[in-house]
Amino acid sequence: MMPNRLDALADLSDAARADWYASLKEDEADVLGLYWPLWARAEQMPPTDDWHTWLICAGRGFGKTRAGAEWVRAVARSDPEARIALVGASLGEVRSVMIEGESGILAVSPPDYAPQWEPSLRRLSWPGGARGYCYSAAEPEALRGPQHSHAWCDEIAKWDNAGERATAAWDNLQMGLRLGEHPRVAATTTPRAVPLVRRLLEESEADDVAVTRGTTWDNEGNLPTRFVNRMRRQFARTTLGRQELDGELLTDIEGALWTRAMLEECRTSPPPLQGRGSGGGADTLTRIVIGVDPPASAHGDACGIVVCGVDEEGLATVLADESVERASPEKWARAVARAAERWQADRVIAEANQGGAMVESVLRAGEVSLPVKLVHASRGKAARAEPVAALYEVGRVRHAGLFAKLEDQLCGLIVGGGYEGPGRSPDRADALVWALTELMLGRRGRPRVRGM
Repeated sequence: MMPNRLDALADLSDAARADWYASLKEDEADVLGLYWPLWARAEQMPPTDDWHTWLICAGRGFGKTRAGAEWVRAVARSDPEARIALVGASLGEVRSVMIEGESGILAVSPPDYAPQWEPSLRRLSWPGGARGYCYSAAEPEALRGPQHSHAWCDEIAKWDNAGERATAAWDNLQMGLRLGEHPRVAATTTPRAVPLVRRLLEESEADDVAVTRGTTWDNEGNLPTRFVNRMRRQFARTTLGRQELDGELLTDIEGALWTRAMLEECRTSPPPLQGRGSGGGADTLTRIVIGVDPPASAHGDACGIVVCGVDEEGLATVLADESVERASPEKWARAVARAAERWQADRVIAEANQGGAMVESVLRAGEVSLPVKLVHASRGKAARAEPVAALYEVGRVRHAGLFAKLEDQLCGLIVGGGYEGPGRSPDRADALVWALTELMLGRRGRPRVRGM
């Protein structure tokens, strides 16, 4: 079939195109099923103008991975000399998502032009001569030296930026993009306010960075109906939904105690194993506590349950957000007990304003056997949070992973009082404040040497 006839088919409605495709013979269907311009949405195709970086910044399920894999396939077929860097948050993700995933390079490649995949060499070799090489953004030095003509960088907002590793990996890659007449890089990501994403969006206003924006709903026809309905039901009109589904880069509230950039700067990898005594990353922690902000009723706010630890250097780590929504006293008490057992916590710190001794009795009934300390709120939530926010500003708190709902609440607490985040109350943020106050600001905080 001639290309112009295929282009005409691409202009048909999804239903008409599906009916036509169903009428084909099996061998014809196999061939045309791999003709990407026929099935791609316009925003999944590379921009037609001149660009060096193509940033696809869109919600989950948009089809970013498929667009990146198809772009790599097109580059490999059109340029036998192409040397393509494949960069992910880790080598495991490069392999499982970008290469072997359901929308990865191997899945979208036709049998007669599929690359040879050599995992031990971290290399793809296409029949025409093009090659792809795998890199982890967590090891930026590995990108210092190799030369490439093209690159596909996946989920750049997930790249570990501790010690500015993410930006170092990107910069080292850029310095090695010097093969061929027109080096190019495609970057696919769900938007988060990390330094690298913000930098590329700023460069797009005056440089050769082309940006494609999109939402989960743009690809609704190719997603399971139950998934779409569940996402709408659970996350519609929420801050998390705006970021993860609508592909919106969230901005900070004026006067907020925490900013998105501050939280991204403190991001670190989760401990390999939970709890202590098992050889995992949590073994370096000398004390672990669980902050609890009980709800006033089972039909009101969530019960905030946040696990935090501190090491010998006096650095705190937020380990987990185990909060539960619309829970009865029995349910949230059991959730606290499970978190305490999982993380081998030393103490539970629970706000007692909503019932005093009742809170402790509920925890005991939920089989919380470790010491329980009841704390009373004498100041507003934002006022209590200010000293904890100051710990973040000086780099004394880290987040072991992404805690979206908790971080949304932190970014809603305003200097001087007030809350403008999601929900009626910052229950998760309050639990974090109680835990970190106990670890870092209480009498049992970091030991200090007093002058003589």
